Amino acid sequence: MPDFLTEAQTKLQQQADTLARQLSEIELGASNSQQVQLQTTELSKDAGVFALTQPVEYGGLGATALELTIVRDALGSRNVGHLPGIFGPNPGLLAQATEEIKQKFLEPYLAGETTSGFGFTEPSDAERHTWAQLDGEELVINGAKSYVTGGSNADFINTLVELDDVGPAMILIETSRPGVELERSFSSVDGSHHASFTFTNVRVPKSHAIGEAGAGMTRALEQVNAVRMAIAADCVGLCSFVCTLVADHIESTNPSDKDHATRVQFGRMRTKAFAARSSVYRTARLIDADENSVNEVMASKILASETIAELVDTAIQVVGGEALIDSHPLASIFRRIRASRLAEGPTDVLHANISRGYLDLNLGRI
Repeated sequence: MPDFLTEAQTKLQQQADTLARQLSEIELGASNSQQVQLQTTELSKDAGVFALTQPVEYGGLGATALELTIVRDALGSRNVGHLPGIFGPNPGLLAQATEEIKQKFLEPYLAGETTSGFGFTEPSDAERHTWAQLDGEELVINGAKSYVTGGSNADFINTLVELDDVGPAMILIETSRPGVELERSFSSVDGSHHASFTFTNVRVPKSHAIGEAGAGMTRALEQVNAVRMAIAADCVGLCSFVCTLVADHIESTNPSDKDHATRVQFGRMRTKAFAARSSVYRTARLIDADENSVNEVMASKILASETIAELVDTAIQVVGGEALIDSHPLASIFRRIRASRLAEGPTDVLHANISRGYLDLNLGRI
C-alpha cells in the first residue's frame, strides 16, 4: 500500500478494487468482446470511475494524477486495467480548440458518437515531418504518419504538423477529407490497433489548428506524458498481480518450500515492484503539485514497464510451461506488456531524453 493516502483516496481505491473484482468475473465468463465493453462501461459508471478522466467543465470528475494512479494501480492489480470502456473519453488536445471546433468535434466525441486517433510518429523513411502551408483561410497538409493509435476507425486525427514559417502545430484532420489515405491497418502483439496514413494536399480550415500555432509539440508532449503515466500505473498494478500469482503458486505447490533460490527470486520481484510503485506515486504527487516532472514521468514509465517485463519473465520460469498456454494470465500479460516498453517512447530513447534534461536543460530531480 502506498503511504499517506487520505480518507477520500483510500475510499477511491476501495471503489476501484470492487470494480476490478466485478470486471475480472465478467472477463472470465465473456464470449462477446462488444458485450464486455458495454458491461464494463456500465459498471465503471456505477463505481464512479468512468468520469474520472473527464474534466469537470465537461461533466466529468476531473481526477488528479494521484487519483488516476490509485485507480489504475487497483485495476492492474487484478489484471483488468486493459479492458476497454473503463474510462470515459478525455477531451485531451481538443480542450484547447476553438469553440467552433469544440461544438463540431468535441461534444460528439465525449458523447461516444465519434472516435479519434493521435498522429505523432513519421515513417522512418520520411524526408521531412508532416507539414502544412497556409493558403488563404485553409491549411494544405502533406506528409505521413506511421503509427496512428486507433486510426483505423478514427473519424478524425489530432496530428502533429510543421506549419511553414511558424513551427509545430496540432491540427485536426478528418479522415474523410480528400487526400487522406489509410495506407494500412495493423494490430500489435498486445492486441491494440493502429494505422498508417498519408496526407496529399489535404485542405482543412485554418480553425482546425488546435491552440496557439507554434506550440504544437508542447501540447503533444502533454498528452504523451499523460499516457506514459497511465502505462506506468497499470504496470505497477500488474506487478502486484504477478507477485500475488507467484506467491499463490509457491504456497500451493510446496507449502513448506525450502527452495532458497525460488524464495530469493520472489524477494527480488517484490523489491523491484516496490521501487517501481514508489516512483510512480511520487511522480503523480509532483504532477499534482504543478512541479516540472517531465524527467520523472519518463523515469517512472521506464521503471514500471521494465520491472513488469522482468517480473513476468521470472514468474513464467517459476510457474513453468503451463504459464505459456494462451489462456494463462501470465501468457496474456507477457504479450501486452512487451509493447509497453516501446509505447510513448522506447526505453533507450527515454533514457537519452532524461540525460538531455539533466545535462543540457538542468531539469528534473534525477
